[in-house]
Amino acid sequence: MKVSLNWIKQFVHIDQPPSRVAEILTMAGLEVEGIEYKGRGLSDVIVSQILDIVPHPRADRLSICQVSAGSKEVSVVCGATNIEKGHVVPLALPGTRLPDGTLIKETRIRGELSYGMLLAEDEMGLTDDHSGIMILSDDLIPGQSLVDTMDLEDSVLDVAITPNRIDCASVIGIAREIGALTNTPITMPEIHLEQGHTPIENLASVAVLDAHGCPRYTAGLVDQVKIGPSPFWMRYRLHVSGIRAINNVVDVTNYVLLELGQPLHAFDYQRLAGRKIVVQKARIGQTFTTLDGQSRDLDDQTLMICDGERAVALAGIMGGLNSEITQSSDTVLIESAYFDPITIRRSSKRLGLSTEASYRFERGIDIGGVDRALKRSLMLIAELAGGNIAKGIIDCYPEPWSAPSITVRVQRTNEILGAKISIEEIVQYLSSLGMAVREDGSNRMEVKPPSFRVDLTREIDLIEEVARLVGYDAIPVTLPAIRPGQGDTDAITLRDRIKTLLVGMGYVELITYSFVSPKSTEILGADDRSVPRSFVKLLNPLSVDQSIMRTSLIPGILSSARLNALRGQNDLRIFEWGKTYLQEGEELPHEKEFLAAFLSGMASSHQWHQVPREVDFFDIKGTAEHILEELGVKEPAFVRDKPKEGFDPHEYARIICSGSEVGIIGRVSKEVMAGYELEGKAYLLELDIEAFSPHVSWVRRFRPLAKYPSVRRDISIIVHRSTEAAILIGIVREMGKDLIESATIFDVYQGKGIDSKEKAIAIRIHYRSKDRTLTDDEVNKVHEEVVSEIRRRTGGRLREGQP
Repeated sequence: MKVSLNWIKQFVHIDQPPSRVAEILTMAGLEVEGIEYKGRGLSDVIVSQILDIVPHPRADRLSICQVSAGSKEVSVVCGATNIEKGHVVPLALPGTRLPDGTLIKETRIRGELSYGMLLAEDEMGLTDDHSGIMILSDDLIPGQSLVDTMDLEDSVLDVAITPNRIDCASVIGIAREIGALTNTPITMPEIHLEQGHTPIENLASVAVLDAHGCPRYTAGLVDQVKIGPSPFWMRYRLHVSGIRAINNVVDVTNYVLLELGQPLHAFDYQRLAGRKIVVQKARIGQTFTTLDGQSRDLDDQTLMICDGERAVALAGIMGGLNSEITQSSDTVLIESAYFDPITIRRSSKRLGLSTEASYRFERGIDIGGVDRALKRSLMLIAELAGGNIAKGIIDCYPEPWSAPSITVRVQRTNEILGAKISIEEIVQYLSSLGMAVREDGSNRMEVKPPSFRVDLTREIDLIEEVARLVGYDAIPVTLPAIRPGQGDTDAITLRDRIKTLLVGMGYVELITYSFVSPKSTEILGADDRSVPRSFVKLLNPLSVDQSIMRTSLIPGILSSARLNALRGQNDLRIFEWGKTYLQEGEELPHEKEFLAAFLSGMASSHQWHQVPREVDFFDIKGTAEHILEELGVKEPAFVRDKPKEGFDPHEYARIICSGSEVGIIGRVSKEVMAGYELEGKAYLLELDIEAFSPHVSWVRRFRPLAKYPSVRRDISIIVHRSTEAAILIGIVREMGKDLIESATIFDVYQGKGIDSKEKAIAIRIHYRSKDRTLTDDEVNKVHEEVVSEIRRRTGGRLREGQP
């Protein structure tokens, strides 16, 4: 929210510079994201008066103005048509640099000298009005500084309002905060109504048929108004606050919205059938055209403002075209109401329509200030648009709001904050925020928050208010009381251990949204009955791309890879630990934890001491093997069958532990890579934590160093290219039994001298006994059995030179 500091100063005394005010608010929980300085750079713009206007001799659309600049008269060429002799206007002297960077110079325009430039409001960055030269008050004296005379220098604070602090979405709300933080009293906007003699009840009526959706509705009426532009001071304040000026009546409603935080709406009274207002729910299938010209389909949960015949506004959201204020409007009915936040939020989300009004109603406005805002708007309309205010207001308020009574304990406050704050100080802090405080003994008090603080419902809320006013930086640093616990659970230990292993291998952790696009399952090639399709659809998604709960971590990690690739980062080692959500009937979705790791780009960079290479299947397999080994998983197997959607079936394996599948590794398929606009090769590891954790061994046992020497034998055998090395290792261990200490693949050869359908696999075997020194005869016998069994099962043959 953008708010003018000069506007705030009308209600609270501030003697601090803008930067200090921003710091005070930020430290109290209202973060000021920026400060915009208005009116600066206009020091050379002065007040001037047009003495004479003559046509330009060589340009039909230009005129030459003789202008009094105070101590001298100058000639200025101007193309505006709204100026007349005697008008007081702003003049930019040569050397002035305007907010858009334009440097004003003394120059000749079509042969005539122009000493400076007469300015429009938008050229000075004051409003967006470019209809003509800015006409100033006749009371201003030529030669004076425009900025000083009109007090144009201002600082606009850009305040980030948290959802629970909707009371600060107004000038008076920010002023109230500053007053409490600086122990300075505030003043409320003045309201003086000069009402007519005709009671409003004789002119209009209000019927609220849905008291839950509209607990309070007030209305006032002004007739004989003249629609026109608002005065500059109001348009200026609206502009710096980010709201476009429309006309004096509508501008007043927006002005009061910003000033008091109460949304208002102005109806053309003459266009209200029956001269009445009815608040009720819409009908299913009903349509309504809003002020933006859009026709909207309604349901029976949408609250509407109607007249005697038809709907005239979406309650709390936007008015309708059929009752808007136009240049011919002469009588206006002003609405000031309180609408149920849930009702407005539901309708706003369903219609996809968010406005300044709905933003506030959705979060809960001040129900006690509804009538104050109405009276303030009636006063301003009478001042700016003329007219007569009808006597009294209509106020439908069947169940007036009553403040909850909240008990606050001094001891509890100090325990939470780790401070020593007296009951007198707490009373002072809470009272400065407009709360009614009654002491109940030396340790407790009863507090009633004001109606504008809808966020205060519990003791802890009030303790937080005390902390804000004391100042977070003034609360001493103390260690919290920690009770002895059971320590980390196995699940937390497993998560931390795996993360540490991955970081040690060069991976970087990322966190992605749990919401993904339905297209992600299509890109993965998942069929209708597959697990990725068992997703939960969101009722009110933030966008189509975040409309379902993820059933896999893979879409999120691939989307992150795409974002990195768009920024030139293709060498990636990233992982995520998170939950997936599977819909199982009408029950709540089943939540499962998964680990996903992603590899792409180069495994080694271009360096003088190493040969660069791309990542391959064995890099991701090595990642999985390292995790399995470090977590004590016994005899895991990598089996290539039943390819999962999204993976290349030729470079793919399921991780099997004790006969159960716990994860998957493999290359991302070309179709998926294209779907995410990725190039090159990429590899994924997916680990089902629920299935994997039972196989983890947390016990580490010491194994004594071997007493007896080992015997090494190497085998190089030619087999069909489809034969997996794991089969050969399995045969070695099966036949060698307890004498096999290790069996590893140390070379794979395909090329010259071998059929194209074959490959040569070299295995290094270490034989060792735990209780004796092996003889050559023993080793040779076992080794021959190993070789014979490999040849029998695989149909392979030893390479030349092998025994």
